[in-house]
Amino acid sequence: MAKTSSINRNEKRRKMAKSAEAKRKRLKALIKNKNTPMEERFAAVLKLAETPRNSSKVRIHNRCEVTGRSRAYYRKLKMSRIALRELANQGLIPGMVKSSW
Repeated sequence: MAKTSSINRNEKRRKMAKSAEAKRKRLKALIKNKNTPMEERFAAVLKLAETPRNSSKVRIHNRCEVTGRSRAYYRKLKMSRIALRELANQGLIPGMVKSSW
């Protein structure tokens, strides 16, 4: 099991990113638009820099939903390789069989 503090920190980042998503999108669109005046674009860059760092989607780390492990994560299954192996050996994942030859 991963430390609960790191799991909670990641959940906090998810919530912040979701709440600030619209604002960040609006500011980024304003910055990328070449037709807006340079002063407005620069002000938008400063506003974007003022937003909390954890409100960025890039800071969210994929974690296993079973154990909270951050490495060896399968996106399709939303779990780590270790949790996947344990659940497959117990026969809890439909369609997955332990291979033997």
